[in-house]
Amino acid sequence: MEKNISLGGGYGLSGQMMLRPLMISDLIKHASSQFATTEIVSRRVEGDIHRYTYAECEFRARKVSQVLARLGLQLSDRIGTLAWNGYRHLELYYGISGSGLICHTINPRLFEDQIVFIINHAQDQVIFFDLSFLALVEKLQAVCPSVQYWVCMVDEDLIPISKIPNLLSYETLLSKESGDITWPVFDENLAAALCYTSGTTGNPKGALFSHRSTRLHAYVSALPDSFDMSASDTIMPVVPMFHVNAWGIPYSSPMVGAKLVLPGPQLDAPSLFELIQSEEVTMSLGVPTVWSNLLLHMSENDQSFTHFKKAVVGGSACPPKMMDSLNHLGVRVIHAWGMTELSPLGTFATLTGADLKKPISEQNRILQKQGRALFGIEMKIVNEDGLELVQDGVTFGNLMVKGSCVINNYFRVEESPLIDGWFPTGDVATIDAAGNMQITDRTKDVIKSGGEWISSIDIENIASAHPDLLAVACIAIAHPKWQERPLLVAVKKPNYIRSEQLLKEEIWQLFQGKMAKWCVPDEIIFIEEMPLTATGKIFKLKLRDLLKDFQF
Repeated sequence: MEKNISLGGGYGLSGQMMLRPLMISDLIKHASSQFATTEIVSRRVEGDIHRYTYAECEFRARKVSQVLARLGLQLSDRIGTLAWNGYRHLELYYGISGSGLICHTINPRLFEDQIVFIINHAQDQVIFFDLSFLALVEKLQAVCPSVQYWVCMVDEDLIPISKIPNLLSYETLLSKESGDITWPVFDENLAAALCYTSGTTGNPKGALFSHRSTRLHAYVSALPDSFDMSASDTIMPVVPMFHVNAWGIPYSSPMVGAKLVLPGPQLDAPSLFELIQSEEVTMSLGVPTVWSNLLLHMSENDQSFTHFKKAVVGGSACPPKMMDSLNHLGVRVIHAWGMTELSPLGTFATLTGADLKKPISEQNRILQKQGRALFGIEMKIVNEDGLELVQDGVTFGNLMVKGSCVINNYFRVEESPLIDGWFPTGDVATIDAAGNMQITDRTKDVIKSGGEWISSIDIENIASAHPDLLAVACIAIAHPKWQERPLLVAVKKPNYIRSEQLLKEEIWQLFQGKMAKWCVPDEIIFIEEMPLTATGKIFKLKLRDLLKDFQF
């Protein structure tokens, strides 16, 4: 039957295709149907390795849906998770959202008062948690009144004696259900998942993703010039499932049918390397600190990869030396950028056909940028007055984005963060004529010296090339004459035994010919350990606080 739709005062003929809402549950249904025997391998909190298939995962996710209905949960109720990357957490992703409820992943690395704020702000009705978070949950349950049920994700016989009244066992709850349900279908714009920002300044803010935005994000993230995923891949997300949905991997992996390896709580370099080798992982994802620790471990033990081919680096800029080291091991680095507010992926650094005809040095320069926008993302840079700037790869300004997977409002916050329909990322960047974006700094981290801007990221990239440094960070320090000057903070590798002054001279030498003299750090100091945020990034806010009394 023909239907007409109005458009701009006229009428056009509507398409005659099936109208099927974009449901998150379709992703796991597809995996269960087309990749039924493909494995999901998890290192459990209990210490062992668990194996099952996509078909078994979807069956148990349907049981989760039945459990939630039996507990009396209503449409769009928030269900919290405090869990590592594991098969039970994956079941919750689909069992919760697939039921029309909202899966609220909680970052256990946040400060305790922030976690309390997040749970109370979200008004979570149920919290599912891994056994390793029992002590934390015992503190939370007395100050989170909206939570009706606390569910420990273990068998009944492993439930410990606890202060939590009526503590439930995940496996016992599932054992009482048949799994014999059909996934419901509803408006694709219904909220599906809730993630809060890390909240380094003020209280965390919630990004509420819809079924539609999540499905669209899964599509574009799997493309060849994005994660480049397929059914032949074995993928291990080290980025946590409690941090922006592990960059969408729990959705895109079932969509393409890739084998999943979930590392659980053991994220030390030896444990990760063992899983990569034993499970023949072809692709893994993590922040730069993950890769720096893994590279150090492999170097100290003279190890190499056998099947590992793709390393996705995000969260903060990938230092060129790290990229070179991974390339030397036969690993292609996929440099990505994004934010919680972008679902989270925004750009990928990849080469075009024209780029492949350029010298290798030029190709590497392109790959060290954050890259071109994903389909569905638009970018621009503006000055302090909001005027759009030229995209010449040199001029830098405040980065603005918009798109179908970009936040419109924060959860339960009336005022929109958008400016004329664009989301201000808080990053300072350049964009070249080919559309390649490069972050030069966070707005709050850029160093303003004598009326000029200095990029802390440029300084960090140069300094990180020194083989005796484990981590570096550059921060601004107040200066009586120049307003601010750069200070380089570094962590030496554990086996370093030479003098610190000699090391400083060698680091300063690295800047020769690569940076104007007035941009070079005035001083270099060494600390024992670099402070990290809850998402594994270098915590510059804490560094600035620790060094607030420093004087040049």
